[in-house]
Amino acid sequence: MKWTGSGTRGTGSAGSGERTAGCPESEVTGWARWVRELAIRWLPLAGRGDFALSPVGLWLALAALSVGARGGTAAELRRLLGADGATAARAVARIAATLDATGALRHATRIWSRVPLEPGYVEVLPGVGCGPMDAAAVDAWVRKATDGMVERLPLHLTDATLLVLVDALVLKARWADPFSGSATRPRDFTAGNGTVHAVPTMHRSFPATQAWTARGEVRVLDLGCASSGPERSPARVRFALGPPGAPPADVLAATWAPSTARTPLDAGLVAVALPRLALRTTRDATGDVAALGAPTALTDAADFGGLSPVPLALSQVVQESVVRVAEHGVEAAAVTSVATRFGAPPPPDRVEHLAFDRPFGIAVLDSSGTLPLFTAWQSGVPEDPGAEAEGGGAREAR
Repeated sequence: MKWTGSGTRGTGSAGSGERTAGCPESEVTGWARWVRELAIRWLPLAGRGDFALSPVGLWLALAALSVGARGGTAAELRRLLGADGATAARAVARIAATLDATGALRHATRIWSRVPLEPGYVEVLPGVGCGPMDAAAVDAWVRKATDGMVERLPLHLTDATLLVLVDALVLKARWADPFSGSATRPRDFTAGNGTVHAVPTMHRSFPATQAWTARGEVRVLDLGCASSGPERSPARVRFALGPPGAPPADVLAATWAPSTARTPLDAGLVAVALPRLALRTTRDATGDVAALGAPTALTDAADFGGLSPVPLALSQVVQESVVRVAEHGVEAAAVTSVATRFGAPPPPDRVEHLAFDRPFGIAVLDSSGTLPLFTAWQSGVPEDPGAEAEGGGAREAR
């Protein structure tokens, strides 16, 4: 897949997915809230070093699995996800539709199994493909689903792996207002460990309406992606800079704060200095599932009777995520694997300077600005993904 969009202007501010005070919450708004709540609980488990995670990827994979859970296992997953099996099935379908309506974003979920699946399970998840276990086929599907950004399944399939559910998400989009390659120059970046390194840093100014403060002293920059078609709304990418030493989870949560919780900048322009970066994380989230409140799913007491007539227990949850930011756009991909075992205005007088020259957060959200698709934390020295030709397209994924 190539970079999507023609680079038309139209960044603007964030979206329309917020619930108006006093109005009843819609199902779609509720599902986005559940994903955000999972993110708020999950991100602290990643620590303060570099990471790239997909909250919506983990939520969708666990939600699809929860449709087949019963008894105490179902109750735990319901508390973790915010939805019971029937509601989760609807949510998987509707969130998938929301993702498909986001420009330059592709999403797919598939199951490979050595055991039979309950017909009722397959019927309530019509968008989830199924097939017999084949490690080579799984890897080939992962490469195709992520346009080569993730080469293979991030966990190892063994003879003891009876079923694996894989959720894949990939975004390749141009900025609505790209950075100029000629303005990229070295700038000092202070890593989380205190060391200072000169890294390639992009520079340009944006209308101050595209930035604000939230959750105290967190400054947020909102960049829109170019439209990829009249029926698809572009994703939004937000960069968050908190006070020195602020926990990554708190800083990232500011990127989806509602408009009522934002304070505008006292400026007309915001002069941005943003490092080019490439982050890749493979996280074994198996222990995270237990820590988030569903330990029974990992034990012989697990009950997934609605998934298969064969007794199953969760054996491993692994997610690999990639985020790349450069002058002309953003790339992001995530593969979440769940395996089971047997048991611009005129220049103003004042300009706000916003330099991402120390640890900062990144969030890629759907067009409404409420559904966290990807989250990342740049603490160490940013790895340069490479320059792009001025005025040209980005490289194609492998």
